[in-house]
Amino acid sequence: MPDERLSWPKTAGVGAQHVVAMFGGTFVFPVIMGLDPNLALMFSGICTIAFLMITKNQIPSYLGTSASFVASVAAIRAQGGDSADVTGSILIAGVILALVGVFIHFAGAAPLRRVLPPAVTGAVVMLIGFNLAPVVAGVYWPQDPTIGILTVLFVVLGTVLLRGFWGRITIFLGLLFGMGLSAIFDQVFGKITSPDGAGAVTTRYRVNLDQVGTADWFGLPSGKLADGVSIVHAPSFSLTFTLLVLPAVIALVAENTGHVRAIGEMTGKDLDPYMGRAIGADGAVTAVASLFGGSPTTTYADNMGVMAATRVFSTAAYYLAGTFAIILGLCPKVGAFVYAIPGGVLGGITLVLYGMIGLIGAKIWVDNRVDFANPLNMVPLAAGLVAGIGNVTLPLGGDFELTGIALGTILVIGLYHLVARVSAPPDPTVGVEHSQHEGLTP
Repeated sequence: MPDERLSWPKTAGVGAQHVVAMFGGTFVFPVIMGLDPNLALMFSGICTIAFLMITKNQIPSYLGTSASFVASVAAIRAQGGDSADVTGSILIAGVILALVGVFIHFAGAAPLRRVLPPAVTGAVVMLIGFNLAPVVAGVYWPQDPTIGILTVLFVVLGTVLLRGFWGRITIFLGLLFGMGLSAIFDQVFGKITSPDGAGAVTTRYRVNLDQVGTADWFGLPSGKLADGVSIVHAPSFSLTFTLLVLPAVIALVAENTGHVRAIGEMTGKDLDPYMGRAIGADGAVTAVASLFGGSPTTTYADNMGVMAATRVFSTAAYYLAGTFAIILGLCPKVGAFVYAIPGGVLGGITLVLYGMIGLIGAKIWVDNRVDFANPLNMVPLAAGLVAGIGNVTLPLGGDFELTGIALGTILVIGLYHLVARVSAPPDPTVGVEHSQHEGLTP
């Protein structure tokens, strides 16, 4: 149980499994967002330990890099923002999430459910995931479609065929498979000519490990990111960019709520009294990480899979996992290896990951039995989804505009509540559905 532990050697073994389970996402998402994977890994350990302390060691969870911000970051960079703009916007989102957690802690979750019912939450999560489709199609996939499709095949089959712990880390295994296959293709077929990450057509080997060989074994994160901003940097703030990341707050509220309840079901404990602490802690540690140029965090379902497989819920294992992550984050060779992941491999990985993010929104609808025969759910959500997924832009004068995820989220929430206020009284059966299934359970 959370307040118990195995012997220290066994606890360390379970902690190491948690590090492997979170490794793929915690490293891949910073690379996709243009941030430093070593810094993200180090802060994931720090944030996990802080989260456990804030939640009084009642909620065993690992905090890895959040995928919910990936689409927003892509939008910020598409509008000319750099890494400092990215981390500044994420910092504000973290502060808002922390305040939401404080509100839930003192007021309960009922007011939040009224503002963000499952129909709305599912739509926001869905548009966040599917908004990323052009990033796969335009940036990663063209670099090496052959490696991309073979990586997809491995991840999909591995997820279905592998059992237990190995089935939970197929993204990480997919990265290793893709890199190994790319190295074999380099030896058999030679160099590839295709667009690189910046879009320039070059002839190169798929795998280049030169930086791995020259990187130090130990050192603090330092140097420059691809856009010239220092790896450890102070954030900058922009209202336009901040609006782009606020939808991720809604996704994280839903995600954390679902994870806390799932852990409660596994441990047999009522963890709802700690819901506000969990959400607030996630927001607070995200803000702290962003203050130094780190990546946003969230509780990881991958690590809940490890708990389900091992039946070990001890928070001591998470303390050791966080410590291991900090040590790995201080190893520049690890970061150099991640930077060497070929674009084709990332194309295959992101094709699956981004789709999974979007489908979590559909899962929220299914779990809460959202009725799309009811026009209240169908019509306003349809408008917001297309605006968010299609990157529709609404100019508002000067240089200010709403676009993509920000506009889609505003339309989903605003139109839903507008229609709810002016519509006729609902059908009695629809009313029962809404009253019984308004919890945010992804």
